[in-house]
Amino acid sequence: MATWTPDPTFYASARLAMRAPPETLAYVAILNVAGAKPDALGVVDLNPAASSYGKLVNCIEMPGAGDELHHFGWNACSSALCPYAPHPHVERRYLLVPGLRSSRIHVLDTRPDPRAPQIVKVIEPQEVCDRSGYSRPHTLHCGPEGIYVSALGTPQGGAPGGLFLLDHDSFHVLGRWEVERGPQQLAYDFAWHLGYDIQITSEWGTPSMIENGLVPELLLGSKYGHQLHVWDLRRRRHLQAIDLGAEQQLVLELRQARDPTKPFGFVGVVVSLKDLSSSIWLWHRADGDWKAQKVIEIPAEPAEPDQLPPLLKGFNAVPPLLTDINLSLDDRFLYASCWGTGELRQYDVSDPFNPRFTGSVHIGGIVRRTPHPAAGAVNGGPQMVEVSRDGRRVYFTNSLYRAWDSQFYPEGIDGWMVKCDAPAAGGLKLDPDFFVPFAAGYRPHQVRLEGGDSSSDTYCYP
Repeated sequence: MATWTPDPTFYASARLAMRAPPETLAYVAILNVAGAKPDALGVVDLNPAASSYGKLVNCIEMPGAGDELHHFGWNACSSALCPYAPHPHVERRYLLVPGLRSSRIHVLDTRPDPRAPQIVKVIEPQEVCDRSGYSRPHTLHCGPEGIYVSALGTPQGGAPGGLFLLDHDSFHVLGRWEVERGPQQLAYDFAWHLGYDIQITSEWGTPSMIENGLVPELLLGSKYGHQLHVWDLRRRRHLQAIDLGAEQQLVLELRQARDPTKPFGFVGVVVSLKDLSSSIWLWHRADGDWKAQKVIEIPAEPAEPDQLPPLLKGFNAVPPLLTDINLSLDDRFLYASCWGTGELRQYDVSDPFNPRFTGSVHIGGIVRRTPHPAAGAVNGGPQMVEVSRDGRRVYFTNSLYRAWDSQFYPEGIDGWMVKCDAPAAGGLKLDPDFFVPFAAGYRPHQVRLEGGDSSSDTYCYP
C-alpha cells in the first residue's frame, strides 16, 4: 500500500528540531547596491569538513535588476504537521524570494541540487496587486494552510500594508488575508501563536516613508510604527492594538516563543526619541488580554560629532539601532543585533520577564569599527541574525536596506557574513576563521539555513 511520508525536515516540536543534523548550507539574499545589475541568492558552504567551508559557492542571479532582495523563506515547514493543516505532505523544497522594491516574487527549486537552486517561476507585481491590493512584499512565512506574506503598502506607496497568501503548490496569489482590519494601517513583521489562534503584527512605515531613506521629520514627529496588533488568526479579524508609546519608533522584528503552549514573544524597537536607546519588549497574555512591557533597554553610546554621519551629528551619540532579534528553539537565548554600535548581544530569557545579559561580540559599528580577526577593519554592523536549530551557531550579515545603509554608513558598506559559537551554558565567541566577504557593490541581508533554522518554522506541539 502506497503512503505519503512527511518531509523529514518537518518537526512536530522545536525540541525535536534541535536534535536534527547540523546545517551544511546557508542561502543569503544579496543586493546589488547600484541596482544596475540583478540581485542574487548566494549559497554558502557551512560544512566544516568541506574544502569550500565558509565560502560563497554559488550565486543565482535574478532575471531582472532593481529587486532589492530582502527577506525570504520556504514554501513549507513544520507548521504543515499541525492537526488542522490541509497540506501535511508538501515538502520543504522551494525558496520564495521577494523583491522589496520591485514587488516581484521569485520561486527557486532547491531539490535538483541544493548548492545550485533554479528559478522556476516569477510572480509579477501586477498579480500581487490585482489579487491582494498590496505591494512591496517584505516578510514570508510558511503556514499550515498556505504561504503568508507581509506587504508594506499599496502600489501607490501609501497605506494600508498587510498580509496576503500564496498557495503552497501553485504559488498563485490567493488574496488579502484581513477580513476586518480595524485601526491597523502600517505593517512589517508577523508571528503566530498557533496554539492560541492568535497572530501578532508589527509596524515600520509605508513604502513612501522608507524607500528614500529614514525621513527625520517623520521620525521626530513619531510617524513611524509604534504599535503591535493582535488578530484572531482563524477569523482573520483585528482584536486589539497595543501602543508602546509614540516615542518608541520602528517596532520591527517579532519572535514568538517556539513552544506553542507559551503565549508570549519579543519585539525589538529600533530607537527611542527620548534618548536614542533601543529596547526589547515582551508581549504576553494576562487575564484574557494581551499586554506588552519593556524588558530590555540598550543605551546609546556617546560619540564626537566628527565621528558620526550627517543624520546623527546633532545628537553627540551613536544609537544602538536594534534592527533584528532572534530566539533559540529552546526559548532560552535571545539575540539582539545593534547595527549602529556594532554589537551582537545575547540574553538568557528563561524567565522572559527578567532577561539576563550573558554575552556579546563587537564587529564594525558606526564609531567603533571593530575589526574581524580574519579580515581586519570592517564596516556595517551586526544586522540580520540567524540561529542554528541546535542553538550552537549564530550567523549574521551587515546590510540593512540600501537607502538606510547610505544614511548611517555614508562611505558605503563592504558586505560580509560571519559566525559566532554559542556554548550551551551561554556566552558568545566570534569564530576567528569564518568570514565570508562579498564582491564590491554587493551586500548580504537575510540568511536561511538548509533544512530550517530558528526563525523559519512554527510548531504546533510542545
